[in-house]
Amino acid sequence: MNAMTMVRSLAAALAACALSVGTAAAQQFTMKLSSPTINDVQHEWMKAFKAGVEKRAGGRIKVEIYPANQLGQIPRTVEGVALGTIELTAPAVGFLIGLEPRFEVFDAPGLFDSVSHGQAVLNDPDIRKRISTFGAAKGVEPLYMFLNGPLMLLSHKPVRTLADFKGLKLRVPGPAPLHIEPFRKLGASPVSMPLGEALPAMQNRTIDGSIASFSVFTAFKYYDVAKGLTRLPKSFLVAAGLVNRNFMKSLGPELEKIVREEARKAESVFSNWGVDEVGRIQKNWEANGGETISFKPADADEYIKEVTAAIAPILAKNPQHKEDYEALLAAARKYRK
Repeated sequence: MNAMTMVRSLAAALAACALSVGTAAAQQFTMKLSSPTINDVQHEWMKAFKAGVEKRAGGRIKVEIYPANQLGQIPRTVEGVALGTIELTAPAVGFLIGLEPRFEVFDAPGLFDSVSHGQAVLNDPDIRKRISTFGAAKGVEPLYMFLNGPLMLLSHKPVRTLADFKGLKLRVPGPAPLHIEPFRKLGASPVSMPLGEALPAMQNRTIDGSIASFSVFTAFKYYDVAKGLTRLPKSFLVAAGLVNRNFMKSLGPELEKIVREEARKAESVFSNWGVDEVGRIQKNWEANGGETISFKPADADEYIKEVTAAIAPILAKNPQHKEDYEALLAAARKYRK
């Protein structure tokens, strides 16, 4: 091999190496975001997150949004995140307890006074640090958590007093004892089912009522099925954006940092757009013939007393859950005005 040939070979090798490095640098990741809801605060978060990530990542991350269960019902998308076939899903935390039982504590009634109060608690540094460990043993983590509005009960026979719970078969947003036992104590027959199954179950009267976030009932036009929507005192639907830990690591330090920072920035919609959304939802519901019902003060106090009594022995069985719950209670007192 003469000198010229050697130079050409070396140049070709260097070009191939440069091409390889360039291709790696331009590698595109796809983040599929799944949500069971649509046109709500969660959907707004996804849009803000997508805009921020794609702008900063310069084409290296493509974010795809799939609201309204387009990638499957909640159990399937949770399984997809655990397996790494879906990058993020954002269900009610009640449907995450199969992977991480500690999520259960966020559904305890009486923790939060309002959406803004709840967001302040979830943004507490110590609470965020605690939450970041949830799901580690199963290879998942909550990228963020939020209050997806007040927890409401829609029923064919409107629930106006505690006595009206008796005998009702109700869909609840999770299968854990903490989701089931409080309503059993009130005389109802609770059953857990994914959000996508609740509407047809209401339509064919397989169930008498469904418990979900306020936004769900307007987004999916439940007012065509029933009109009486009861606010459950000091009860809120808490949801989490669950991601696969291995996927986050696969992004590399720079892109992982971008994803985490933009996720945090997008959380502003929960404290701004999300707080204002409650009023918009109520106007929408009532404009379509729906009725919004609140318990009288005595019944509201009795409701909290009854359901709190039901959850205390549940949490006492697990020291870790009890510790998590007490940490949330302490943070709630800290941010209570």
